[in-house]
Amino acid sequence: MELYKEKNTKKGRRMPITLTVIALLLMGLVSAFSEDTNQTTAFNAPVSSKKDSLTSVNAFKKVYAVLQSPRCMNCHPKGDIPLQGDDNRLHAMFPKRGTDGKGILAMKCTNCHQTENTAGLKTPPGSPEWHLPPTNMKMVFQGRSAHELARQIVDPKQNGNKDLKTLIAHADDGLVKWAWTPGEGRTLPPISHADFKKAWITWLTNGAYAPTK
Repeated sequence: MELYKEKNTKKGRRMPITLTVIALLLMGLVSAFSEDTNQTTAFNAPVSSKKDSLTSVNAFKKVYAVLQSPRCMNCHPKGDIPLQGDDNRLHAMFPKRGTDGKGILAMKCTNCHQTENTAGLKTPPGSPEWHLPPTNMKMVFQGRSAHELARQIVDPKQNGNKDLKTLIAHADDGLVKWAWTPGEGRTLPPISHADFKKAWITWLTNGAYAPTK
């Protein structure tokens, strides 16, 4: 009887310690979850075998600076009229996006925007397949925070159902690369295309994490 009592007493002494350990573990899990959701990966499915939120977010800061430059934002407006100039003003001709992003009725983008830049200052820039994103996938850059834009770019419902491989390849799209050869008198993006492509791939392959809101 005494032996049972002694064991029971020792067991009773261990219970507070056990509960304390469990509480600490739970606190650690809550903390880890909070940190992880603070910079969430924008892909629903695994992006790659390696994920590094710090590397990914730092890379996206460079990507975001390029996407917010006039050369990119002017063709990704929040409305259906493209922008122009370094001050992102509404296009002087007031062309409309159209269902396919190439204009409406007789006012098509390619009426003025040819396959290459027109020589001279304040003349229409050009590149093959000049267009805005289509109506069903506007891919708006204007007014988007870094967090919003990161999430939007990798959302298949908003990016034309592009997967990781297709998104990586998009860095070399002809219209994307045009931003670094925009014609006379137009400001270039803040970093080179090579640096942009490196940052773009680094962001995507390290988890495509969205910066904090």
